[in-house]
Amino acid sequence: MLTDNCIKTRRSMIKSLVGGSLLFPAIISELVVAEDKSTEGNPLAPRAPHFTPKANRVIFINMSGGASHVDSFDYKPKLFADHNKPYQVPAKMLEAFAPNNRVIEKYFKRPQWEFKQRGQSGLWISELFPHVAECADDLCLIRSMRNDHADHFQATLGIHTGSVTFARPSIGSWVSHGLGTVNQNLPSFIVLAPLTPYAGGQVWASDFLPGCHQGTPVAPGAEPIANIQRRQPAASLQEMELGLAQAFNRRHLANREGDASLTARIKSFETAFGMQSAAPEAFDLTHETDATLQLYGLPRGSTRGFAWQCLMARRLAERGVRFIELIDSGASNNWDAHGDMSTHGPLAKNVDQPIAGLLKDLKSRGMLNDTLVVWTTEFGRTPFNTGKDAKGREHHAEAFTSWMAGGGVKGGFSYGESDDYGCTVASNEVHLHDFHATILHLLGLDHERLTYRHAGRDFRLTDVSGSVVREIIS
Repeated sequence: MLTDNCIKTRRSMIKSLVGGSLLFPAIISELVVAEDKSTEGNPLAPRAPHFTPKANRVIFINMSGGASHVDSFDYKPKLFADHNKPYQVPAKMLEAFAPNNRVIEKYFKRPQWEFKQRGQSGLWISELFPHVAECADDLCLIRSMRNDHADHFQATLGIHTGSVTFARPSIGSWVSHGLGTVNQNLPSFIVLAPLTPYAGGQVWASDFLPGCHQGTPVAPGAEPIANIQRRQPAASLQEMELGLAQAFNRRHLANREGDASLTARIKSFETAFGMQSAAPEAFDLTHETDATLQLYGLPRGSTRGFAWQCLMARRLAERGVRFIELIDSGASNNWDAHGDMSTHGPLAKNVDQPIAGLLKDLKSRGMLNDTLVVWTTEFGRTPFNTGKDAKGREHHAEAFTSWMAGGGVKGGFSYGESDDYGCTVASNEVHLHDFHATILHLLGLDHERLTYRHAGRDFRLTDVSGSVVREIIS
């Protein structure tokens, strides 16, 4: 094992080489980063943010398949009035249609649900989400979102990783990398999902970040985390076995200085051991009151459904998990309503009361102030379709709606606008990089400083762009 003097000597040598310009800057940077990593005893240790945060954790709610903005949170009176009137579709938007259906003239389709002004703020929200509408004064609607791709796989990657073309670390992994976790016995990033979403495990992957920052997928059911029960009948015997294995692991690591993958693997074993005691308690709902279960719409004893996912999100947030993602469905039977918008009805009913219950529960416990709740989808749906009185809508990445609540954002507030029909962004566009930059900012992280050196360059969640949407911050 290297002594402190050896480590200091190596660092001094690297700096000397830099001063003498004997190595390329990129190689120097890689060496310095590796040196810093080699001294990290725990990559998940809590880290100070760049500045004072508004939020300490995130609950990221993802509606898979493309929920319609014009049927939910983006009220367009002219879309009601001009139902079935022709619209000349720009070439970019035609990409959402199949190649044999890219005729320029389409027809406006009115929303299928009526809108009302909600709460003291008067935000317009449709009858598709009646329970969430009760929380209008806590919502910050962003009605000018834009993604870079109109295909599910790429758009899902974009809303999670900032890239629609290459695999990159998920936003949850970036948050874990930037802040660590306050509970070493639970993962810093947990994904609660009943089925595999578009893009699969890339949605929660850490990619080139250390593996300990990748999301831990949890599926609703009787055994949310597989193999969590120890196989040894006696805890003391298991501790002895694991202690011996850990000693060998550390000796192995000492001879492979700077191996971030090995460090992450060892840390994952440590976290897994801690989870044997922490996870069963966290996932045990027997002590939740009847009133709490009713708030979420969860039958006592149930371990399935989005209500279970939302209640678990609150419990994990209480226990120090830094980033919790909820995915309501998978890569099929989701919000992708090409054929008939009526399929939005049962999908919304599945999530509406649980989401409202989560917001109300967090607020009643004083947790909404420092918990950022994010609701999003990969894109919206077209305000038009090919035929008159068409039942469905197509993919639409040019303008859609997301919202945030708690965690330092303005409640009862709407930011940005789409045009009169919800086709394009009319003002204050929020590109997915701006969206991510704002989430990181609320956590006290500067998106331009939260970087990781890989393959000779510094990568970040927001690539080379993105601006914090300061107007929505309270």
